Amino acid sequence: MNLLFHSLTELLLHPEKDGKDLVQQVISTDTVFCRSLVTEGYLTEQQMLHAAERYRLGRSRDGAVVFWEIDEQQRIRDGKLMYYHDDCHRDKSRNASWVTAKMKEQLEIPKNFDPKRCLFGLHLLPSPSAQQGGTECIPTIAVVEAEKTAVICSELYPDTVWMAAGGLTMLNSSKLYPLRDYRVILFPDTDETGQTYQQWKGVAEAAQEFFKYPIRVSPILEDNATPEQKADKIDVVDYLFESHVL
Repeated sequence: MNLLFHSLTELLLHPEKDGKDLVQQVISTDTVFCRSLVTEGYLTEQQMLHAAERYRLGRSRDGAVVFWEIDEQQRIRDGKLMYYHDDCHRDKSRNASWVTAKMKEQLEIPKNFDPKRCLFGLHLLPSPSAQQGGTECIPTIAVVEAEKTAVICSELYPDTVWMAAGGLTMLNSSKLYPLRDYRVILFPDTDETGQTYQQWKGVAEAAQEFFKYPIRVSPILEDNATPEQKADKIDVVDYLFESHVL
């Protein structure tokens, strides 16, 4: 189903309106990304359909998967359009783009419009009422770099709420702020120097003053990934499947 850019205009310019119904209309699994999740063995067909519904994955006119960024109040902030190959790896010959950028090109919203992007999956944040059973009922929120990683992990480890920053440099204190009353674990990708881990650790330390519980930065890749895996800058999904942890 194609993006309804015109219908999005009011929702983006007036964020007090609920965007849930509109995004629900454009949920689609008819993308290379969704199909490859199954063909490459990351998820079963049922898991893929469930994840697509939960994250409200969409499809652009030219076949890109749309990772909608919807906040904890169910308001659309933006949508990232990304292209994938049949092996479920990104098509790096085609740059990712944003719904709001395309709307600006079409003059549907002002050029200076600021979408105030949020974590992918933030709309899945449990309501405060879900915590009334005590600290043992407080859900854990896991934040990874890539939307693909969050989608896959959400089905492999459903007791955790999975969100994505959208990239190494796209995590900051303001994006983490809505999670301040929850237990949070960050899962950065890895690299040869450990710079990625240290960068997210710095973000966690800067955000900690707002948080009720300590923000953890998982060392699973730093401690367990091989030198070859670090050179490839793998993420936690790569590690789980390549190392046969599952």
